[in-house]
Amino acid sequence: MRLLTLLLLVLCQVSLEARQPNVVVILTDDQGWGDLSLNGNSNLSTPRIDSLAKDGASFERFYVCPVCSPTRAEFLTGRYSQRGGVYSTSQGGERLDLDEVTIADSFKAAGYKTAAFGKWHNGMQYPYHPNGRGFDEFYGFCSGHWGHYFSPMLEHNGKIVKGEGFVIDDFTNRAMAFMEKHREKPFFVYLPYNTPHSPMQVPDEYWKRFSKKELKMRHRDPKKEKDAHLRCALAMCENIDWNVGRLLDKLDELKLRDDTIVVFFHDNGPNGARWNGGMKGWKGSLDEGGVRSPLLVRWPREIDAGLKITAPGAALDLLPTLASLAAIEHVGRKELDGVDLSTLLRGKRSEKLEERPIFNAWKNRVAVRTKQFRLSHDDKLFDMIEDPGQRKDVAKEYPETYKDLLEQRDALRKELVTELGTEERPFVIAHPDYEWSQIPARDGKPHGGIKRSNKHPNDTFFTSWKSTEDKITWTAEVAVGGAFEVLV
Repeated sequence: MRLLTLLLLVLCQVSLEARQPNVVVILTDDQGWGDLSLNGNSNLSTPRIDSLAKDGASFERFYVCPVCSPTRAEFLTGRYSQRGGVYSTSQGGERLDLDEVTIADSFKAAGYKTAAFGKWHNGMQYPYHPNGRGFDEFYGFCSGHWGHYFSPMLEHNGKIVKGEGFVIDDFTNRAMAFMEKHREKPFFVYLPYNTPHSPMQVPDEYWKRFSKKELKMRHRDPKKEKDAHLRCALAMCENIDWNVGRLLDKLDELKLRDDTIVVFFHDNGPNGARWNGGMKGWKGSLDEGGVRSPLLVRWPREIDAGLKITAPGAALDLLPTLASLAAIEHVGRKELDGVDLSTLLRGKRSEKLEERPIFNAWKNRVAVRTKQFRLSHDDKLFDMIEDPGQRKDVAKEYPETYKDLLEQRDALRKELVTELGTEERPFVIAHPDYEWSQIPARDGKPHGGIKRSNKHPNDTFFTSWKSTEDKITWTAEVAVGGAFEVLV
């Protein structure tokens, strides 16, 4: 009997050790590096997000793109967004090329149940849709901007549905239900929250905390702050923190804490002037403040609590890193731009990773960050150790470094922007493998006197249709012929 009991204990231990980890990736939208109490902002409190650093690893320098869709593409593919055809944030330019293989494709091939809840922003019509990019389940919206955050129109696996309450709470509820449903087998959950992106809407509970609160920490140029926008952004960040806490509590309830890798990062810099550690730039900028994000990774079974990593990382690195941590194979065959950071997360140093340059690229602009320097897209060099606010150009003081970084930057820019955005990619409708096709106003082209409701196509509508000669067109490709029902 003793021998049998011992054998069973050994088998149970082997089974436990062999379990692949679940993965939960939380990506917030327009939240700046400074929008966490972890990074010294006393204007708000984010204890549950901060706990990820206390209980896991935090990167001192982690970089993303200056706007939404390219960061998402780089996380999904481990490759620069331009390589995947992402050249805009709307009208089709946000779509990820169909020959790119995503992180969800790889986890799904390894037997994981996969889901995304929130803002997709890398293509709407199938097969650009998340259900065509490796995600078994999708609940949220595919556009880059959404006009209303309380029980809005959303979609579930392509079908239009009505949301339930504030969107961030709703997405979290869906993620928790998915985790509970698939608790017995490994899951990969991507939770791309869409706040504090505008419109500036937040539940009253959070707004009341900030409507009259004294804010002691300010942007480096306080005159640029917009008070109501700033206060609502901080309120949204505290709502995010509450939802991250609910997610972590759910993992505890399901007894999955030790078996789950939790990742938290932002998609770009803050969407307005507010405290951000004195850094230059915000959303849309290739300066430090526009592309620096926190990266927090918790996995109690493998990552030491409180680990601080000084080597720079980037959104590109998450695919190879998570695949390595989960011991799965990436099924894509294209060369990755990102590198595997798992050795750093396991507490080992790497001089090679410490010294490598990080490139931030968007459209025709490319900037370079090394451990000491930042080369800006407009040919200025900054010593980020002595001058983290980028106030003094030191190109003449470091001529060799300046020349070397210019050559690296220009070579990469030439490689990335060749023919970018020049190919014809019609919108696919009536795909035989998918029941639903959406054709939003965002992707249409007005003719005659028709105008958009504002200059940004995302979340706009058309106005001034006064003549029978006016029209709206979509460049579309019908994937298969047949009879279709059109809903307006």
